[in-house]
Amino acid sequence: MKKILFSIAVLTASLGAAQDLPTNPEPGKCYVRCTTPDVYVNETVTVTIKPGYKVLKTIPATYKTVTERVLVKEESKKLRIIPEEWGTEKVTYVSKEGGNTLSISPASFGTASETIEVKPAYAQWELGAAAPDCDSGNPDDCRYWCYKGYPAEFQTIETATLVRDASASKTPVPEKNASYTKRVLISPAKVVEEVVPAVYDEITRTVLDKDAYTVEEVVPPVTKTYTKEVLKEKGGLTTWKEVECSLVTYQALPINWNLGSATLTAQAKSIIDARLLPVLAKNPGVKVELASHTDAQGSASSNQDLSERRAQAVAQYLISKGINSSLLVANGYGETKPKNRCKDGVSCTSREHAVNRRTEFRLINN
Repeated sequence: MKKILFSIAVLTASLGAAQDLPTNPEPGKCYVRCTTPDVYVNETVTVTIKPGYKVLKTIPATYKTVTERVLVKEESKKLRIIPEEWGTEKVTYVSKEGGNTLSISPASFGTASETIEVKPAYAQWELGAAAPDCDSGNPDDCRYWCYKGYPAEFQTIETATLVRDASASKTPVPEKNASYTKRVLISPAKVVEEVVPAVYDEITRTVLDKDAYTVEEVVPPVTKTYTKEVLKEKGGLTTWKEVECSLVTYQALPINWNLGSATLTAQAKSIIDARLLPVLAKNPGVKVELASHTDAQGSASSNQDLSERRAQAVAQYLISKGINSSLLVANGYGETKPKNRCKDGVSCTSREHAVNRRTEFRLINN
């Protein structure tokens, strides 16, 4: 790319100082500006999707039956001459003791949301367009650098809130009473006393063995972990770096894309590993353009979209291999830059169309 070739014969010290160009360049060599890229690290944040709560189970009351021996006629004396007088008395007893029944109100939930920052705001240096009134024959002499900022990105997550926890309420069960009648001695015999033994009977009643109660089970909260990017170290402009002149012009990245697909095959990844990754490793901090093209078959809009997706696929693979995203420029040119005569309306062979289906890369200024 001849527009970044610098010759000592035409590069003066004053021009270099005015445009921040490389110092002491050598004829026939090429230079690009290197940057220290922004360094991001991934952090995880845990969001409670559903809070913990408790579940109450009711265990009903249990009862048992008991038998008691009760006195129904007291011991007395009998007179031979003057008989005794008897009366009756009603005795009340608890035939079934009182208790409680329990009813459960389950927990209820509401909806809420939580917004988290998934990508922070950032800024980077970008090269502006050349001034239209530039007097120099080199367009780069009239270009300027802009420090352009980009806003942060956020994501809203739906969550649940505990409106009312589970609770239990008691309803009393009243006790039951019964009665029996016993005879009581009103007046004993007056003359001859005879002992009349007491009379006993057995009664059966139901008593509370164990009252109703609840068993509590705790349901733990449901959480989900999200990953967000955090700026660890801010980059910026550094120095000019000498690079191979062939790398500032487009170099072929011979990927055989499947028809209509933007998915990298294992063979395509091997080509990137062997052809492009060594160049980036040898030139740290240098920005690279990834350019993808299509043939003229199909509509221009679909070809443009396909080329952009293919360029992005290469960029995402490089990012997965540890290349900083700020050093990658992915461009799709669709069918706009054919290498031969095969444009819309021109009849071409399959081999001629295949020439235009290509992916290329080149080193560019930051």
